[in-house]
Amino acid sequence: MAVTIRDVARASGVHISTVSRTFSAPHLVNPNTRSRVLAHAEELGYRPNRAARALITGRTYNIGLIVADIANPFFPPLIKAAESQARKHDHHIFVADTNEDAALEEEVVRALAKQVDGVLLVSPRMSNALIEQLSREVPLVVVNRQIAGIPAVVMDVARGARIAVEHLTALGHRRVALLGGPRGSWTSREIRRSAAATAKAAGAELTIIGPNAPTEFGGLTVAEDVLRAGATAVLAYNDLMAIGLIEGLLAAGARVPQDVSVVGIDDIMLSRLTRPKLTTVATPTAAAGRAAVDMLLAHGDDRRTTAQIQLQTELVIRDSTGRGPGPHSPADPGDAIAHGGVAS
Repeated sequence: MAVTIRDVARASGVHISTVSRTFSAPHLVNPNTRSRVLAHAEELGYRPNRAARALITGRTYNIGLIVADIANPFFPPLIKAAESQARKHDHHIFVADTNEDAALEEEVVRALAKQVDGVLLVSPRMSNALIEQLSREVPLVVVNRQIAGIPAVVMDVARGARIAVEHLTALGHRRVALLGGPRGSWTSREIRRSAAATAKAAGAELTIIGPNAPTEFGGLTVAEDVLRAGATAVLAYNDLMAIGLIEGLLAAGARVPQDVSVVGIDDIMLSRLTRPKLTTVATPTAAAGRAAVDMLLAHGDDRRTTAQIQLQTELVIRDSTGRGPGPHSPADPGDAIAHGGVAS
């Protein structure tokens, strides 16, 4: 016979309502009483009815997590970390993929709105105005987009682009290409802005190629464009594009890094398995997933926040970058390549 809330109340010596509050609003229960109730519940094997609890509290204890492309290796570590963090707070994650489609993104947010306590929007493609509108219908936290008044967790890709271009110019590269990401990407705009300013400060020429699909194929198809531009170094929007670009360059007879140096962004696992191993900007995706869940739960507890957290990025120097034809800095960060070091 299933253990009921009455059994837990009887064993704990408290009223049924106290047991209910212990699971639905634990902060309202005396800590000693709460510990006693939880101990008896565990001993008896009691598990609260989530549907009943939702009726009492008006909360579903579910969170929606919407990503632009679940096939992109950038997203799974973030999803996994978010799910783990949500479970610590007795919440579950519903994951949805929008295939880089802004219209589908809006549709999914509206569909989830009545089934979840809030939504994490990761690398959204919708306009700022539409995201602001949706935030009035359901609590939102945005990952990798800054919008005034909307809670956000962002990875500092501007810093990442800066240190990547500084690395390339210090190696002597004066003709650098930037492979842009998808149209409507805030991250792509931040990378472009920072890379352009850094190249200008170093006296280097920056050629923008894009927008492009943020996939391996997106990188593969622009290899000829990179060679026609005469670039000796490339910063790609993400690692998948960088890996595809290397494949295209090698197929065209160019050597990496002897002829063209390549830097990616994200530090996905594949970046360590390619040949040459990819120099890349590491982004803290797992930390972003955990932070986004924490921010949403704070948001959902009526402690409404417009906080914006920025997480650090780092340059990981591997084998896909080498000396360019121009003058190099005496303190050349490329010297760390032989040691697989991290430049910051």
